[in-house]
Amino acid sequence: PFVPLPVPIAIGVGLLLVPAATKSIRRIWAFPSVLLLSIIMIFSADLSIQQINGSPIYQYVWSWTINNDFSLDFGHLIDPLTSIMSILITTVGIMVLIYSDNYMSHDQGYLRFFAYMSFSNASMLGLVTSSNLIQIYFFWELVGMCSYLLIGFWFTRPLAASACQKAFVTNRVGDFGLFLGILGLYWITGSFEFRDLFEISNNLIDNGTNSLFITLCASLLFVGAVAKSAQFPLHVWLPDAMEGPTPISALIHAATMVAAGIFLVARLFPLFTAIPYIMNIISLVGIITILLGATLAIAQRDIKRSLAYSTMSQLGYIMLALGMGSYRAALFHLITHAYSKALLFLGSGSIIHSMETIVGYSPDKSQNMALMGGLTKYVPITKTSFLLGTLSLCGIPPLACFWSKDEILNDSWLYSPIFAIIA
Repeated sequence: PFVPLPVPIAIGVGLLLVPAATKSIRRIWAFPSVLLLSIIMIFSADLSIQQINGSPIYQYVWSWTINNDFSLDFGHLIDPLTSIMSILITTVGIMVLIYSDNYMSHDQGYLRFFAYMSFSNASMLGLVTSSNLIQIYFFWELVGMCSYLLIGFWFTRPLAASACQKAFVTNRVGDFGLFLGILGLYWITGSFEFRDLFEISNNLIDNGTNSLFITLCASLLFVGAVAKSAQFPLHVWLPDAMEGPTPISALIHAATMVAAGIFLVARLFPLFTAIPYIMNIISLVGIITILLGATLAIAQRDIKRSLAYSTMSQLGYIMLALGMGSYRAALFHLITHAYSKALLFLGSGSIIHSMETIVGYSPDKSQNMALMGGLTKYVPITKTSFLLGTLSLCGIPPLACFWSKDEILNDSWLYSPIFAIIA
């Protein structure tokens, strides 16, 4: 997970020691960023192949022992969930970095942009390879910090500055819940390790011992996921997060920040499944988010805000699937949605640039879908790719999202016909 870190470190040292030389060769920095992420992608693909018939790999790096009663083991956990998420993060990250090289070429913050992007990818990779709850919390906060920096990238704009603060404060609510949940689980189980945590929690629930307290802790953990994945009612930060550059929107909405909340629920799935009340709450939050996100998306004129509400709705589908116990369907839809949404956001960046040649630089006009029309001659390739992404997101066969969404709808019909009708 730390392979991408040399890029932001090198950029920071270069700007500190030789700023003129670092800025003069700034376009070179895109190459190591893409190269290092490509290396991780190859390793992730190899690990996922090994995981097909293998067992999870625990690799401990070091242990921090405070006294005989308390020690923390830091390391990496490699299982099918980690492999899937690593491939998703690296592939979307590579595409976004390649796209960003040209998109951000005229921006004064080009170097800062690539430093933030590489740091964000490293944080997310650290999160998905975490072997215990303390590591998860540490990288969870790093992902939140990176999203704050990326959303407020153009910090001189008042809207961008307020948007990143809104995202930061809203996520603090979720992070506080996550922190309390982790402490509560440690207090009752005496361990941060996933294996021990699930085993002890299940035994306590089966015996009826402290089941109410474990339910409360699990609820607090879920609050963290709700804030990070923009679920109702902590969804308010997501549309304003569009104030950052378009490649950042693609990364946040496809592979990093919003995927972190889904990952947390998926990682703690054995804990949640042992508590029926929590599963019902997860599915209820998911179905409300689906309806709310889709309704709000229809009313938007700004192309990026419309896609943001669409993301919120699709993440609701994934939460609904997890709440129903459809673990594989949820991860399947996470993958198909990530690639479709990344395609749409990168396509919207192309459309916004072409609109700027017509209406001039004005976000209110260049992102207004009511003013868009007759752009085919300017962006013929984007037209086709954007149409494919839209059809996929709508669940039109034989495109990717059809298969994952159909599986979720099928399971929701068995779980609750009312939920199926709403979905």
